[in-house]
Parts: sequence; structure tokens; C-alpha cells
Amino acid sequence: MNRALLRLSLACLAMFVLLLLNVNYVQAFEAGSLSTRPLNTRTFDQQFQYQRGAIEAGGVKVAESRLIKGTNEYQRYYPFGSAYAPVTGYDSIYGATGIEAAENKLLAGTDPRLAVHNLIGLLTGKPKLGATVYLTINPKAQQAAYQALKADGGHDAAAVAIDPSTGAILALASYPSFNPNAYTTLDGTKLDKIDLAYRKDPAQPLLNRAINAAYPPGSSFKVITSAAAFSTGKVANPQTTVPAPTNLALPGTTHVLINDGNEACGDGHPPIILAFTMSCNTAFGALGMKLTGPVLRAHADDFGFNNPNLTIPLDVTPSVFPHVTDPALTAYSAIGQFDDQVTPLQEAMMAAAIANNGTLMTPYLVQQVQAPDLTTIQNASPSALSHPVSPQVAGYIRQMMVSVTNNPAGTAYATANQQVAGVLIAGKTGTAQNGVNNTGLNDAVFTCFAPAYSPRIAVGVIVKGGGFGADAAAPIAVQIIRAYLGLK
Repeated sequence: MNRALLRLSLACLAMFVLLLLNVNYVQAFEAGSLSTRPLNTRTFDQQFQYQRGAIEAGGVKVAESRLIKGTNEYQRYYPFGSAYAPVTGYDSIYGATGIEAAENKLLAGTDPRLAVHNLIGLLTGKPKLGATVYLTINPKAQQAAYQALKADGGHDAAAVAIDPSTGAILALASYPSFNPNAYTTLDGTKLDKIDLAYRKDPAQPLLNRAINAAYPPGSSFKVITSAAAFSTGKVANPQTTVPAPTNLALPGTTHVLINDGNEACGDGHPPIILAFTMSCNTAFGALGMKLTGPVLRAHADDFGFNNPNLTIPLDVTPSVFPHVTDPALTAYSAIGQFDDQVTPLQEAMMAAAIANNGTLMTPYLVQQVQAPDLTTIQNASPSALSHPVSPQVAGYIRQMMVSVTNNPAGTAYATANQQVAGVLIAGKTGTAQNGVNNTGLNDAVFTCFAPAYSPRIAVGVIVKGGGFGADAAAPIAVQIIRAYLGLK
């Protein structure tokens, strides 16, 4: 009997010691992770009793927390609603999206870099505050982008503008959008109904089309095909002639590639600058087959395609240039068809790389983060993502993009050159066959930068079912450029 009691006592002692060790381990090493778990009801109850940090863009608050009258709880407020929703996202009782999610620890004040500030606040009796996140967004460009997309006529569309020299994102708009204020209710039942309605909406307002929806680039991809041609020496300079038959027979098939409207491309052997200006499919389809699929893919990768790790800090859906070796399919991919897919952000990145003399800067949305005492705890450091082309090749492509907008034969002459007096835009249109959509029209694409020889802004626009790139996408880009440059 004594032996059995001894064993039982030792077992109880061992379990007690293990319990003490576990409690100390949890308190010392897991307190932070436990406090941020969504099922932690204590943290859940406390999160709205402190003032979450603001999100600002160009001196304007685009997200802030306000004390609910008659309570000690704060509620999130988005002054510009739908216009900034793809950027800010929302912060709700069940979770967050957008910058609200990406910078949550800083905004909520739980980031380790705010620990000293929180401790001082506790000792002095000051309430806990979150950090302020300052965005790279330019308010004028952002509003112009959203209003232009909205006024287009109800098409799914998105636009992104970038500072080519730094990678700072100046505008990021998506349409249709949603009202993030609907998500700030503290009533769980009401929030469930709101969220369900948005998720069941066939227009998909919660989809951030600027970075998470991909479309065929169409002829805007000819920027990359040209880059590959110049970089590999297959084409010497913009005046080098290239074959451009009216009908291009595709090897191993009965199909032929034609130009828009079955038009001829010059005399059939135009300088590549004229083929680019007129957007001749046969010239670039033949050039793509000469370059081969693997070479095109390598150059596309240099421009940011097929990159699963790109964040701004929001996660970005990779743009895709497929593994293609078949000559006929390569011809289609060289003109932005087959399985090519791009986000509007990628379209802006293509133009930005050319505008910045061949260096593609890493795109980013957060410029600075400040603690409540105005101490800077995070500052953006622009960095190069890649060097897709040499300055010389970038100069060749710039010359061709200027021809698209400044030559009467150019596909964007009527819409781009004529609407921005005194500012030269360099651009490339795309009119992409998309298979099936609600309108039966092609997707409209435009990538550009301005001013052409001293670039300050690069823009990518895609309008699903918009038709011709020059008709639907280019005018939106023009409005963004006008707003950012302060033109009337």
C-alpha cells in the first residue's frame, strides 16, 4: 500500500512540475502569439477599446478610428469609402484585409517596436495608441483613377500608377468596389449578412482587380517582345526592317495570324518602329517564333512575370507567361494571347521599367510608419527589382512608344496625344481576345508613362470587355496622368 501511494505521489509531483514549467514557458515565450489569436476572447474584447492607428495618403486620412458616442469603444471609419477600398481594405471584428491586414500589428499597437511607447503610456496613464501608416498614394491620382473607372460604363476594370524612379504606387483602383464602412459594425449578425451579400454579388466587388485579377495583355506585350528582340540582337534598332506579311502561316497548323481588320503592315517589310506603332500582329508573331518561347519567358520574368513572391505589401497574384515551345503558340504568346495573363500592376511595371532606363523598381505602398510620439519606426527604401533591359534598349522602346501616341498612324494617337496638351505620353495599346465575357468585346489594355523624356508616372489600365485599348483604357490613363501632373 505504501509503495502504491509513493508511486501515485511521485506521478502527481511530476505532473505538477510539468504544469509549472508549461505555465512559465507560455508566459515567457507564447504570450505574444496567444494575444493575437482570433479566438482569444480577452484580446477580442479589448481590441476596440484602444484607438487604432490612422492610415494616411498625401496628408489625407483614408482610415481612422472614432470613439462611439456614449461608449468606450472605437469604430473604424473610411472617409473615402469605395475609392480607397482596394488599398485600405477593412478592419472588422472577424478579421482584416488590405493595408489594415498587412500592417495590422503596427496599426493595432501590438508590434514589438511599439513596446517601449506602450510601456511609457501605461506608466503615465495615457491610453494605448496604434502607429500611423503613411501610404505612397497620391490623392488626386487615386480619385481620378477611381472616378474614371466608375464612369467607364460598368465594366470590370482596374488601374495602377507608379513612380518609375522609386516604385512608389501613386494610384491603385479597382471597379466595381465596395464600401469598407459596412464592415466596421460591431454587430456580428449584421456583419455576417453584409459579408455574405458582398461575397454572393456576381460583380465581385471584394476582388482587388488591380493586383489579384489577371487578364490577357494583348498587344501591350509587344513591349516585352521588342525588348527581347533588341536585347538578343535579333533586331538592331527601331529602324531595322522585319517581315510582316498580311497573313502569317503558323507552323504545324492550318491557322494563320492576321493583323487587326486584316490590314497590311506597311509594305510587308516595315521598320520595327512602324510595326509597333501600327501594332502589327504578323510582325511580332514572326519575331516571337524567331526568338522562341523560352527566350520570351526569360525576358518576361525580368519584367516581373511569374513571380509568386511579389508583395506591396499586399500579396500580388503572379502575372503569367507560359512555358511554351510550340512555334505556333509562341507566335500567339508574343502578341499577348494564348495563355499570357497580366495584372494591371504588371502593366504599370512594364512601362515603369522602360521609363526608368531599363531598371524596374520594386513597387510598394507604404512610405513611412510613425509611432504615436511621431518617432519614425519604418521608412521605405526604394530598391531595384530587376534590370530587364539596358538603357540603350529602353531608349529604343521609349522611341517606339512615343510613336504610338505621337504618330498619326499610331494606335493611341487620337486618345493619348490629343488629350494632354504640352505633355508627351509614351504608350502601347492592347486589344486582347478573352474567350468569354459579358459583353462579347475584347479586353482593353494600355500601358504608358509621362512625360515621355522626363517620366514622373507610369500607368497600367485594363478594362474587361472594353473593346479597343485606345478607346477604353487609354482615356482612363490620360485622366490619371492629368490629375497627377496637375494639368487642366
